[in-house]
Amino acid sequence: MVCRLPVFRILLRAAGKTPPREKGRQNLNNKELVITPEGLKALEDELEQLKTVKRREVAEKIKVARGFGDLSENSEYDEAKNEQGLVESRIIFLEKTLKNVRILDHSELTNDQVMVGSRVKVKDEDGDEDEYCIVGSTEADPAEGKISDESAVGKGLLGKRVGDVTEITVPSGAVIRYEVLDISSAR
Repeated sequence: MVCRLPVFRILLRAAGKTPPREKGRQNLNNKELVITPEGLKALEDELEQLKTVKRREVAEKIKVARGFGDLSENSEYDEAKNEQGLVESRIIFLEKTLKNVRILDHSELTNDQVMVGSRVKVKDEDGDEDEYCIVGSTEADPAEGKISDESAVGKGLLGKRVGDVTEITVPSGAVIRYEVLDISSAR
């Protein structure tokens, strides 16, 4: 079951714009990241694809571009080298991230408190109900209803219990007030 998140309604009401995408954000301080087994597999699959397929594709583009002659004015070569840099940067990021993950054990989840791995149903001041899946930052995808435990809303909901009311200040400065209606496993 996929959580649905009416992100745009919330964001438009709160800020009038879409926040920066959280997915792929760098783990600059090398702290432990909590991740679901599904999220771990997705990262491992992406890393494998980059190392085995994408690297070869980019190397071939560089080889072809070199054949066009003078490298100082060869836009195809420059573009391929830039792509190579992006691929290598992503590989390094994924390798570092995978060294710092803690796989979420679904048996640790409880339905009495919001934590990473929880599905939480909330009601705002207007009586509108929303459902969020709290995930680690590398798995966040607001369009799919998965919000990061490091986002403003994620942080504001962590540790809350059914019946709790919380006020969350979003990056735009607006304050959203939520009442927690239900907590379950996001599994």
